[in-house]
Order: sequence, then C-alpha cells, then structure tokens
Amino acid sequence: MVNLILFGPPGSGKGTQAKKLVEKYGLLHISTGDLFRYEMGNDTPLGKKAKSFIEKGELVPDEVTIGMLRNKVEANPEVPGYIFDGFPRTIAQSQVLDELMNEKNTSISTLLMLEVPDVEIINRILERGKTSGRADDLDENIIQNRIDVYKNETTPVFDYYEAQQKADKIDGVGSIEEIFDRLSTKVEERM
Repeated sequence: MVNLILFGPPGSGKGTQAKKLVEKYGLLHISTGDLFRYEMGNDTPLGKKAKSFIEKGELVPDEVTIGMLRNKVEANPEVPGYIFDGFPRTIAQSQVLDELMNEKNTSISTLLMLEVPDVEIINRILERGKTSGRADDLDENIIQNRIDVYKNETTPVFDYYEAQQKADKIDGVGSIEEIFDRLSTKVEERM
C-alpha cells in the first residue's frame, strides 16, 4: 500500500498533481476541503459539528477532522493507497494520522513537498484569480499571508516525517509533466 501526503503552498499545483497520481497509481485522493464540503453538504453528524465551529469563525477541532478522515478511509478499504491533501497540518495531526494508518496495518510512505518560490506562487495565484472568482486570489498581500501561514504551520510536519526518513522535497517549477515525472520517481522509490 502506498500512502502519500502531498504538501505545498497554495498555488503549488497539488490538486493538478494529485489527479495525475490518482490516474497513474489508482490511489484515493483525500482532500480535507472536499471532506468538509461533503460532510456539511450531506448534513452528517460530523458535518453538523464542523459547521457549528465554522459558523463561529473557529477552527474545526482535530477530532472532527480525524473522524471525517477515518470515515473516508474505512469506506474505501480496497484502494491500493491514499493521497492526503491538506492534512496533516500539525505534529499532533501527523501522530493521529500515523495511528490511523497503523490501525489499518499500513503507514505513511512519504510526504512529498512541492517547493515553489514565493514569487512564482504569487504569479500563479494572481493568474488563477482571473478565472477563480475568489477575491483572495487577486490580492498579493492575502496571497503572501497564505504562503507565510503555510510555511509556519507545515515546516514542523515536514521535519516530523523527515526524522522518520519519509519526507522528500520536489522541485515544483516546470511543466506539469516535468513536475509529475519528479513526483512519480519519488513515489516509485518509496513503493
């Protein structure tokens, strides 16, 4: 079983690359954003809990997010592995994810971090903003803040998996195919 954590700042191409990895390796892409939308949209008990925090402008507690992840993993036991996108964001979340994988008699294979210079990210998101309809994709200050939050939150998670020799940095600049080839090489090394 191959279990990947796909990491990178906003605009680094995680979504595009996750789709390609799913096609090539048959993995299940688990995006926390998609999980929240699904659970809240279907008014599930976890969705209701998440909504109650979001409506107050609060962060959804880890146990709610983990519950959603657990449901998704348990609903798809036949897949050859998972791509976790947007999770974990903290050491505590990393430890809980490791526990969940251990319960399933598997483990995280690798964390793949797409490295893209800030100026490139800003340009990509500003370009995306022309069609995304998201106001935050058109404001350089907001984009820079999102990059800074990503760096501050995720560096410890990278270090956590690097200490287990399960973290790789991937050059996230180039054509979609070039970046995908780099990712595929690392995935195959970890299989």
